[in-house]
Amino acid sequence: MANSYTELHYHCVFSTKDRRMVITPEIEDRIWAIIAKTASTHEMNAQRVGGIENHVHILLNIPKNIALADAMKRLKGGCSKAINQAGLTKGYFGWQDGYSAFTVSTSAITDVMTYITNQRKHHQKHTFEEEYVALLQKHGVDFDPQYLWG
Repeated sequence: MANSYTELHYHCVFSTKDRRMVITPEIEDRIWAIIAKTASTHEMNAQRVGGIENHVHILLNIPKNIALADAMKRLKGGCSKAINQAGLTKGYFGWQDGYSAFTVSTSAITDVMTYITNQRKHHQKHTFEEEYVALLQKHGVDFDPQYLWG
């Protein structure tokens, strides 16, 4: 085979530093746009971005030459810097140290996009913490609850 072909989609989830409620509805569209622009700057495609005050979900397409950990480092670092430069929040803005990322098959992209779009509605019934644990369990991720929020 002369060439390598990939289509790598991830549903990425991470929270604001200490799960602070800083992404208000008034600024969320600007933050989502910064995330998408940062992804594009690093040759990634944020197909859908959404969340609520204390966390974000991104359907992210990553090229074959960028490892997931590098993609997250570039994305989180780049967009937090841009958010701080834009002065969108009071005080310093930052993301939590970790993240979760789940592979998404092409057939599930529409469902994941809908899920991300409907975050405000979803969180009328579930907290971020409940949602996060449910996502980890749904995807069979082994985790120790003792260290989940450290």
